[in-house]
Amino acid sequence: MEQKLMAQTEIELDGLLAFPLTPFADDLEVNLDGFAENVESHVAAGAGALFVACGTGEFSSLSAGEVAALLAKAREVTAGRVPVWVGAGGGAADARAGVAAAQAGGADGVLLLPPYLVTGPQAGLVDYVRYAAGDSTVPVVVYHRGTGVFTAPTAAKLLDIPSVVGIKDGYGDVEAMTRIVTTIRALGTRRADEFLFFNGLPTAEVSAKAYAAIGVARYSSAVHCFAPEIAHRFHRALGEGDEEPMDALLAGFYLPLVSLRDETPGFAVSLVKAAARLRGDKVGTIRPPLVEPTTEQIDRLGKIVEDGFATLKRIEGR
Repeated sequence: MEQKLMAQTEIELDGLLAFPLTPFADDLEVNLDGFAENVESHVAAGAGALFVACGTGEFSSLSAGEVAALLAKAREVTAGRVPVWVGAGGGAADARAGVAAAQAGGADGVLLLPPYLVTGPQAGLVDYVRYAAGDSTVPVVVYHRGTGVFTAPTAAKLLDIPSVVGIKDGYGDVEAMTRIVTTIRALGTRRADEFLFFNGLPTAEVSAKAYAAIGVARYSSAVHCFAPEIAHRFHRALGEGDEEPMDALLAGFYLPLVSLRDETPGFAVSLVKAAARLRGDKVGTIRPPLVEPTTEQIDRLGKIVEDGFATLKRIEGR
């Protein structure tokens, strides 16, 4: 047991976390060559870690074989330069198989997505995580969202599962997350002190200041997929507590982007792919039930990104 817990201190998830898109060909088959280019661009842009085949990578639309292929390709391209985590989840059996496949495939960790379709009681959620983790030793971060929303006392019970090293909030209730962070930190154990917390909301920069204030400074940036320069500048300002550039980027880029994102369900992925295509990346389209932006929406998206870079230029020239 102690050996498994000690492994947590070796986890490196600092810096800006990136979630590569999963490129599809015209027939909607996975394009591994395009994915390799995508992964390399994230590493070259300075990503602190990669989370492949997760929410932004359209995990819900991928087969187990496709997830394994994406993990293998990411590990090949990164060659140990940055940690590579991978998504798992769905039904209990699929989640357990996904965690086992992640360990067999050499993943640095797993982002465990919520149970598929059904919502169980709090005790059942802990059992879901415990069953998915099984006897594996690969580190697991639990995604707190959808059908997997934990109360603070239940979240604290996750520390009894040796391979669980953190929780990522995609639910968006700052008060609830404050309770979770405070309850776990108040345990006063080494395990509790080392437990990791992440902001996993769509376009996390919009809520980053609020989450950092409650001790949740780590976040993943979908913007890193198409405007890493903007993403890194905001991340640096957050780390330095520099309000002016954060507020300028929120007003000049992030808030208009979020307004467009909120027009259509699924745009947290669809818009990101469209923006990456505008940049010239080979990411293809999306799989259903997601839908593509209209021509008019893509035109607005292009203007928002253009304004974002103009804002960035003004910040750097101040």
